[in-house]
Amino acid sequence: MDKRFFNIFNLTEDQAIAILDTPQDQVNEDDSRYIAASHLVNFPTERSINALMRAVQKTEPSLDNRIVRRKSVESLGRLQATQALPVIRTCLADEDCYTVENAVWAIAEIGTQDSDILEEVAQLLDKPGQTYRVIIHTLTKLDYKPALERIRKFVDADDAPTASAAIAAVCRFTRDYTHMAKVVAMLQHPNVLARRLSIQDLIDAKYYDAIPNIARCPVSLVFRLRGIRMLADIGVPEGAIAFADIQPYLEQTLRDHPSDLDLVHVYDQPPALPFLVRQLYETDFGRCYLATKTILEQHSDAAPAALFATYAEEANNDYGAHFHVMKLFGWLKHAPAYDLLVEALHNPQPQYQKSRTAAAIALAEICDQRAIPELKKNLETKIWDLKYATLMALEKLGDTSAREIAVNDQDWLIRAKAHSIFSF
Repeated sequence: MDKRFFNIFNLTEDQAIAILDTPQDQVNEDDSRYIAASHLVNFPTERSINALMRAVQKTEPSLDNRIVRRKSVESLGRLQATQALPVIRTCLADEDCYTVENAVWAIAEIGTQDSDILEEVAQLLDKPGQTYRVIIHTLTKLDYKPALERIRKFVDADDAPTASAAIAAVCRFTRDYTHMAKVVAMLQHPNVLARRLSIQDLIDAKYYDAIPNIARCPVSLVFRLRGIRMLADIGVPEGAIAFADIQPYLEQTLRDHPSDLDLVHVYDQPPALPFLVRQLYETDFGRCYLATKTILEQHSDAAPAALFATYAEEANNDYGAHFHVMKLFGWLKHAPAYDLLVEALHNPQPQYQKSRTAAAIALAEICDQRAIPELKKNLETKIWDLKYATLMALEKLGDTSAREIAVNDQDWLIRAKAHSIFSF
């Protein structure tokens, strides 16, 4: 589990437990039981787990307390606290559908083969107003085949993510993958959440044939990389696929050029550059990629000045737009952006991780040899996609001096890339 974003609160374990144990109506205005419940995920101790279980069992009906209970259940799931299963199970009958959703999710994270618990989860499929996708995902992950026919009822659900999960579940349980094409088609759904979640369903189904489609899905490269990487980690050891099968699609995704995506949005008239720059701040990356493609095709001369301006005004503090600005400087081959790209390459803040990868690719695109030693510094990172992008950049710049580091990397994917580019 990646915990880089969890430990952002300046609390000790004792302080977090004390706050969480405080009755909701007595909490100091400077404290937050919700934050305390979130922070305890950093402490996999019996004390923290017991405190979280106590919080779940406080059923005072205020909204603030309900939110704390939801987060406490989630933290117990992240901690994979097996001893908390009986407490979490009681939440399956809760009147608050979001508490039920978190309880179902937590059961999947912790894992169980208790047929009574799994049947209780399955019965939620017949209860109105539930988050059926999470229920289906949990039952599938825990291989509860007695739920098959109840899951099958959702394959034509109006909610696309629910239908996608149901189709993938039925295919996994029956070993008949005939209808997985419907899940692949959802990679082009107008709704960005449906596109993202369909990638998860393709991972869960081990549907390796979808890797080329995942690479072209217009969502953030984080979701595409995760899908391709997880399928590779499963399929390569099993012999179902080889590194050579996934390499072109992995590198296509890391390059992340908008022309390599199947975009789902279109403009009804040619947009002006200011509008396109604002589109780089959209949360639906499909719209960001359409804007990027249009900037490259129609506004390449004026774009650099506009990008520097928006960076200074806002994009320097917006990690989504920051990423797209870095990528655009590379695709525009704008050499004056060198210093900005090097700064992005070494940005240590977790939310800017994908900008570091973008900067590595962009530095190779502007073909400045000064970038080689800057790039090589990142071969010591634990961030696999940054290391991989760094190797791609060094390859493009014609540098082979990182051979010994790369071929001995702990990550099999980095070693495989190194062996594909360095001669022995």
